[in-house]
Amino acid sequence: MTQRLTDYFPMIQSYEEILNQINEQQKLKKIYEGWKEKEQREFLNICTGVKGMKMLYDALFKEVMNPEYSPQRLNDFLSLVLNTPVSVMKILPNDTTRLTDESSLLIMDIVVEFEDGSIANVEVQKLGYRFPGQRSACYSADLLLRQYRRLRDEKKKKFSYLDIRPVYTIVLFERSPVEFQKYPSVYHHLIEQKSNTGIEIEMPQKFVFLALDIFKKKQQNENNTIHNKLEAWMTFFCRDEPEMIIKLIEQYPDFKEMYEDVYELCRNMEGIMQIFSKELLEMDRNTVKLMIDEMQEELEKQNRQLREKDEEIAMMKQQMKELEKMLSEK
Repeated sequence: MTQRLTDYFPMIQSYEEILNQINEQQKLKKIYEGWKEKEQREFLNICTGVKGMKMLYDALFKEVMNPEYSPQRLNDFLSLVLNTPVSVMKILPNDTTRLTDESSLLIMDIVVEFEDGSIANVEVQKLGYRFPGQRSACYSADLLLRQYRRLRDEKKKKFSYLDIRPVYTIVLFERSPVEFQKYPSVYHHLIEQKSNTGIEIEMPQKFVFLALDIFKKKQQNENNTIHNKLEAWMTFFCRDEPEMIIKLIEQYPDFKEMYEDVYELCRNMEGIMQIFSKELLEMDRNTVKLMIDEMQEELEKQNRQLREKDEEIAMMKQQMKELEKMLSEK
């Protein structure tokens, strides 16, 4: 007998229950009728368990991973990502200035302080920005400077540069930038500063990039196998097929509670419809952003080709001048 999500999550409602709630409230009915038929079907399939819930929906991700509510979840995930045990002590105010068009493309962007004083900026990007290295370096430098100023103000004359703790920039890409596509079998990138001579100097800035789209393709090519706990988390974030959700919670039962939290949210029909409407809007924005990036890349490619042609023409003109000079000498 084929297992369904409703077998594991009895709080999931039926089509009839959901449509009755929508039709009973004029406000909800107006929102529902404002969606395209395909979007209506998508919403009903998600809420009834025919299709799995997308954990990268902004509000859902924050609900499940917010360290104020369930710190052990973020602790577990980050410990696996950094390959060392960490414990979030508190959330720090995010004073980093974001570019105007970035806020809509970030699912989660929080700054946390670990038990040992280290700081981590954790963010999830729906659509990977161009120049990910330069961008991440800028925000890492901002975090490092914030830590320096805070420690200097707290310790005053007792301050030492030995007090500076590592600063981690951890980025999850729902759709990773082109640089990451060159490594189709690697989804977990750890970048640290190292010397070419082997000298060991502690450099506090460290970067972790997780490409969810690459992981998903890799997992599908490996018969949808979940090899370890980190891959379980990656599966949780990027797979919404019911059979994969069932496979995940049977192999790693801890994740069942997180899905239960989300399906309880679905019982608040007004709240889940607002979440879905916001995601539809963000998808439209992402599409526009992607088109702009692709057009920019094409324009740069054409400009590069024109420059190469100009150089080629200039070279040919120089060769013609040299030939003319040779002929006149003869």
